Amino acid sequence: AVSGLASLRGSGSDNQSFKGDNPPASALDYKGIAWKAMSMEGTGEMHVFAIGDWGGMDGSLIPCCGRARIIAYAGGEQPGPHPFPRTRWNAPHSELICSHTDLVDCLNRQNCPEGCGFVEGVDTQPQLLVAEALKTRAAEKNLGFILNVGDNFYWGGIEENCGSPMSGITATAKHQFDQIFEGVYTGPGLDGKPWLSVLGNHDWGGRVFNNGWDQQIAYTWASSRWVMPAPYFSQHVDYPDLGFSVDLFMTDSNAMDAKEPSEDQEHSMCSQNYNQGADCSSAGGPSSVESCKAFFDSLYAEQKPWLQSKLKASTADWQIVVTHFPCGHDSGWYSMLHADYGLDLLVTGHRHDQELHASHGALGGMACIVTGGGGGITSEASPGEDHSQWYGEAQYGFYDLTISKESIFIESVNLTGKS
Repeated sequence: AVSGLASLRGSGSDNQSFKGDNPPASALDYKGIAWKAMSMEGTGEMHVFAIGDWGGMDGSLIPCCGRARIIAYAGGEQPGPHPFPRTRWNAPHSELICSHTDLVDCLNRQNCPEGCGFVEGVDTQPQLLVAEALKTRAAEKNLGFILNVGDNFYWGGIEENCGSPMSGITATAKHQFDQIFEGVYTGPGLDGKPWLSVLGNHDWGGRVFNNGWDQQIAYTWASSRWVMPAPYFSQHVDYPDLGFSVDLFMTDSNAMDAKEPSEDQEHSMCSQNYNQGADCSSAGGPSSVESCKAFFDSLYAEQKPWLQSKLKASTADWQIVVTHFPCGHDSGWYSMLHADYGLDLLVTGHRHDQELHASHGALGGMACIVTGGGGGITSEASPGEDHSQWYGEAQYGFYDLTISKESIFIESVNLTGKS
């Protein structure tokens, strides 16, 4: 078990002060912080879960400031999470086989094209199904903590502007956390377990950069289990009774979705169509759409020497990077980290399926997983019996990592709980 909330907040029995005891004045003040070490006691089998892209739309929220409700189809106004209807392509991603509008029709139970592979009862509630499978497995296994690779709230993260005080949680953020996180991921074996978390592109805003991403960081000091003190940070974990340790490096790779203002208007966080007049400088973010891409490029660039330095200094048995963008992005750099610094595993999301690459060629043979099937958004391909367009092991699910001094055994767990 994790050795108490005090160890998460840095106020351990030695009574020494720790910078992270109190929230930062600004959301980015703790970039690169080494969060207080966790200790997992016991000699039994040790488990870590990994999940991503899990946070559905909170249509019961009445947003402030004239914002529209987050409702995409009939029934979306009901409490609880609702999956965002994406698109579905063939496996090579060369042919669109089901559009966003098609999936909206499917979720409205009208004129659903057969090619969408829509599965009633699954595509309508994937986050809840995956959560049930996760809760069932957590009750059976000795779960230590969860690795959360981001896209925690669709469509655009916390539905308010950035810049709220870091010393508190707004009504909007509380509503979304209660509906999409706290009310979903609870139960024996899961309650109180830390969620080590990073931001995904949708948490920054999706096609804007000035939504309430800073409130996800602030929630670290309002929660007994949410851990996101900065966009990037490190976490040391000791297993004292088993004689090994792990260094986790939580990083922000969302520069991959920060384009020039005129490019990819519907998907870039720096879209000029949706960021006119936007200013997030009060939270330490971009001050304008013109400076948006440079902000994210700089944020990504500054992590590289930080991570190389941390890996070089690490004496842990295992070194793991957790980030949002999937296996294959910036592959030359990660391959170098594997070869020169001993990075063991890359845990990612963003693609909305489950992929296990035991020896990724572009990463120099390093293992990498994509765990983007948490159910906050519809899956890349049909979750039905036709697997012809599947790119990985499952469409909806999570991963269970059994970790020891000698090995990390990785299991893909689907929405029915099967591995």
